Amino acid sequence: MTRGPDPLARDDAGRSRGETSPNGEAPPNGETSPDAEAFTDGETSPDRETSLDREAFTDAEAFPDGEAERAARVWRSMRTLVLEAHDRRKDVSTSLGISFIRVKALTKLAPEPLTLRRLADQLGTDAPYTTLVVADLERRGLVERVPHPGDRRAKLVRLTEAGAASAERAERMLNEPPAPLLALGPADLAALDRIITALGGY
Repeated sequence: MTRGPDPLARDDAGRSRGETSPNGEAPPNGETSPDAEAFTDGETSPDRETSLDREAFTDAEAFPDGEAERAARVWRSMRTLVLEAHDRRKDVSTSLGISFIRVKALTKLAPEPLTLRRLADQLGTDAPYTTLVVADLERRGLVERVPHPGDRRAKLVRLTEAGAASAERAERMLNEPPAPLLALGPADLAALDRIITALGGY
């Protein structure tokens, strides 16, 4: 049983999902930002959707009668719980005063500085749009571009002190458990932990 489009794509999949440029306008297709940096190996990161759930969640033939429908019902409930009832992305964007794709860029840069190419790969956006995102974050004092210590042709994007604080704030808000989850008893929470771990392959 196949599933519809990825709901996360509406907020953080970049230009192809309606994300606007720093001046509030979406760049035309194929347009390159004036300050766009080429990837160091001459390649550009292709437009792509976010990686969440590319394949069908269930295969009706693999389940006894009714089990596929039950799995679909559970999946719908999970999607509603996470992406609608307790979606924190809008709250985080409002709190930080930036779009969620920019929030996501800060969180991707928190562990370590990245080249534009690697950042684009992790965001699922193309080279020109990633450059627009980085340029806007740079103007806000949240990131800076510095020489790559191992490649004179490349630059690294790294968080400033203010950027690191914003990334930490975003992660704290996004990771705060909702009230219904906190209300679960220890046995139910442990069971849910095991199930989620198995589903995610962690």
